[in-house]
Parts: sequence; structure tokens; C-alpha cells
Amino acid sequence: MAAMGAILIAFMLAALPAAFAIQHIVGGSDQLWVQGVDYDKWAQGEKFTVGDTLLFTYSSLHSVYQVTETNYGSCNTDSPIKRNSGGSTTVTLPTPGTYYFICATGGHCASGMKVAVTVPGASGTSPPSSGGSPPNTPPSSTTSSPPPPSGSTGYFRTVNCLVVMFSLFVAKVMWF
Repeated sequence: MAAMGAILIAFMLAALPAAFAIQHIVGGSDQLWVQGVDYDKWAQGEKFTVGDTLLFTYSSLHSVYQVTETNYGSCNTDSPIKRNSGGSTTVTLPTPGTYYFICATGGHCASGMKVAVTVPGASGTSPPSSGGSPPNTPPSSTTSSPPPPSGSTGYFRTVNCLVVMFSLFVAKVMWF
């Protein structure tokens, strides 16, 4: 029984980071990756952390290209980091940094169908520039972003935390 408890504790500790990761639907709840959405405003209202995912849902007219900061600014699709199509794309944010996404359909990026997502470092501030290798980060700025709105993001993090704490409690009970 003690061995089973030790295995369960080890499993729970390994799963702990994933328990805090959340999925962000790009553009907001029930939102499609389409033209006419202010994705900058959406991204500023979200709090992204390492391990979170982005869910892009879109029609066959669109795509999701991950690009460099330079290509993001110029809407250049010639050398993307990653190309996605097919109507649904999930992207994991594995490290701190800024990730850049655009639609490659002619004129869509230029009309605002693009989003930059920043995952802060451990201190809660943006990490230093990565020297051009993905993910790219903007230079330090003296302005700070507004705090994220209270909403479902905090709720799901709280629920995930409670689930992990309960699981650890169960593992401890099984240990003894």
C-alpha cells in the first residue's frame, strides 16, 4: 500500500504543471479565427503562462501561421516557423516569450487578422529579447499592461489547484 501511495504522489507531482495550464480560445469564448476581431485587445485581456494552449478555430478560407516578430509586423508569410490549416489548431506555449500568429490568406493579416501572445517569465515580467530566435520578445517597455479581467481563467486555475490539492491529500491518506 505504501508503494502505491509513493507512485501516486510521484505521478501527481509530475502532472502538477499540466494541472495549471489552461486553454485560451483565440478571440474569446465561442470565437472563430476570423476577420473583424480585435485580437490585440483580446490578448491584452488574457493572462498566459507556460504550458497554456491557444485554440484557433477557423474555416477553410483561413490558416494560422506562426511567424517571427519581423514577419508579423510586415505580414510576411514567406518563411513561417509553423504552418497550420484544417479548421482547428492548438498551439502550446512551452516557454516564456512572445509568440506571433497571422492568417496567410491574402490581405487578412494586413486587415488585423493577427495576434501576438506574450508569456511572461517567472517574475511576472516579459523576458529579455531572445535575439531573434523563436519565440521572439519585444524590447522592454516602460508601460505596463492592464491586469487581466476577472473571469473564467481564474476560476479554472482555482479549480485545477483544488483538484491537485485533493489528489495529494488522497495520496497522503493512501500512504498511511
